[in-house]
This record gives sequence, structure tokens and C-alpha cells, in this order.
Amino acid sequence: MRDIENRKDIENLVDNFYKLVIKDELIGSFFTKVVVLDWEKHIPVMYNFWETIVLGNITYKGNPMLKHISLSQKKAIKEEHFDRWLKLWESTLSQYFQGPKANEALNRAQQIAELMKFKIKHHAQSS
Repeated sequence: MRDIENRKDIENLVDNFYKLVIKDELIGSFFTKVVVLDWEKHIPVMYNFWETIVLGNITYKGNPMLKHISLSQKKAIKEEHFDRWLKLWESTLSQYFQGPKANEALNRAQQIAELMKFKIKHHAQSS
């Protein structure tokens, strides 16, 4: 098995991850009912986000924190939701990739989840 090396690898990772997410009983509704995403717009943004995070190619510009705080106001994003997201991310990563970049993708996802949990909880308490 090889490591994440390029944009095509990122696209493969993101596509396969979202195939799991959409079907997931716990978190799928966030993507299909709470917010009905325009996948043709959303998926390229996710490619850019993870390409920036994992490969260091600055293709993403935006603030995912604000979007997730807003989403959590529609339907509370709880710790178990982040845990499931991470489990699906790790499962997808380990199925297709291994190596330093794959490890970086997992580490960064864990950091992002922890930061989002903290910020969403803090925002809910201060509202």
C-alpha cells in the first residue's frame, strides 16, 4: 500500500470517505437532511481543504469552523458525531493509504475534530 502523494489521491480519499458518510446512520443526516449539500460544489472544496492540509498545496480558502458552528445550531453536533466522523475517516485512510502523509491526514483530522468540539461547545455556552 502506498502513501498519499498527489491531488488524485486526495480525491480518491475524499470520494470514498463521503460514500461512507452519506450512508452512515449517525452522521449521514447532517449531509443529506440538516444541510442538503450541493455535492458538485462541496466535494471540490473538500479536495482543496485536504490537499492544503496534507500536501501543503494552498488550494483552500475558507473558515470551516464558522460553517460547523452554524450547522450545530441547526442540529447539535455532539462528541459521538465527531467520533463517528473520525472512525470513518480513519477507516477510509487505512483502506487506501499508509505512510507519513496518511498519518498526517489522520493526525490533522483528530486535531480538527478536537478544536471543533471545543469551539462548538464554547459557542453554545456563550450564546
